[in-house]
Amino acid sequence: MSTITSANLGNGNGSYTTDIVVKDLDMTVSNYVKDRTPLTNMAMSKKRKVNSTLHIWPVDYYRTPALNAKLEGAAVQSSQAADNTRANCGNYTQIFTTVIGATGTARAVEQAGGDPQAYQEVKQLTEIMFDVELQMVRADGASIKYSGQAGTQPSGSTTVNSGRRFGSLYSFAGTRSGNETDGTAVLNLATSDGNDVTSATATNQPFNGLLSNAGLGYFTFASGVTLQQFSPFLYKQLVTTAEQRFNAKITNMVVPTSMRTHISDMMPTSRSINRFNPADKGDTIGTYEGDFNYTYQIDDSWVMDQTGADNTSALFLNPDVIQWGSLRELGPNNEVFSSADASLDQYIMEGTLIVRNPAGVAVLANISPTGAAVTAPRPAGQCQRYLT
Repeated sequence: MSTITSANLGNGNGSYTTDIVVKDLDMTVSNYVKDRTPLTNMAMSKKRKVNSTLHIWPVDYYRTPALNAKLEGAAVQSSQAADNTRANCGNYTQIFTTVIGATGTARAVEQAGGDPQAYQEVKQLTEIMFDVELQMVRADGASIKYSGQAGTQPSGSTTVNSGRRFGSLYSFAGTRSGNETDGTAVLNLATSDGNDVTSATATNQPFNGLLSNAGLGYFTFASGVTLQQFSPFLYKQLVTTAEQRFNAKITNMVVPTSMRTHISDMMPTSRSINRFNPADKGDTIGTYEGDFNYTYQIDDSWVMDQTGADNTSALFLNPDVIQWGSLRELGPNNEVFSSADASLDQYIMEGTLIVRNPAGVAVLANISPTGAAVTAPRPAGQCQRYLT
């Protein structure tokens, strides 16, 4: 009588007549990276509750300084009352879903690794967060704030999905820099939900105090583009414009993974920039320029390299100004019932992107590791702050 070994029992790959061991299968979801969705993480760390499919919030901006010297004893007239117009921004909520299905038999039999439906729940709920990140960084027609449900698509959109969608960070970026071949054109807004100001001029004012202008469209170029390499010239110029008069301290860069090495390596070309690598993640770029002390953290989002996003742009932002507005928390849709002998589980989340201060979000467009070298800042007309 010989000793029974594991070879006699099999490993799950042999004939059913001789193989009686179920394969050892670890169904733990792999490739989980904490910082896989940096923008979503930033927004959801300051999550707040919203109560409507269109969330609206005020954006404060200030008049330009003026001579303010009155006569002694001067009378006060109603005509002297300051303009009390409030500028509003707004964004629609977007519904994100995933569906998991399994037959009753599949769930009843004893399976290697446990319940396959539980595994799919973990995996697919992670994938929903990828979808949220993509919507935040979209730079195509689907980046437009859109009320949905009307059966028609807004201008510039090719998607067949008519559900509501929130405007991306690109839509709300208050500071933008492009690189047009003519040296004068600026980034312009495309049509959003039919009520938004659209203009290709440098005087574009999307937040003019009208509630009907609460949403924005995605931006694009009106003419040809020359790609440039990244340079400290560009980020310092754009950050200065973003911070001017609007108290938006920008501390983070979020870049496509495909450009992270290029941007990080270009930083030391300035003698006043020092780079060090924290042990936990990323490159932190510390700079000192005269009386200005800036410290930047570079986060990379692989989602920015996906279809619908823009892998030639870098986002500059203050993480404190972006929030996630939650209308419905991520969880099972209890109104979905089993179908005959199969279960169909839908997980659903509904929310929107809130940008409390558009000055705290800036876009630097048309960057390429193989582009032309940057030897001077971009013309002022290409580096704009879109509030007066």
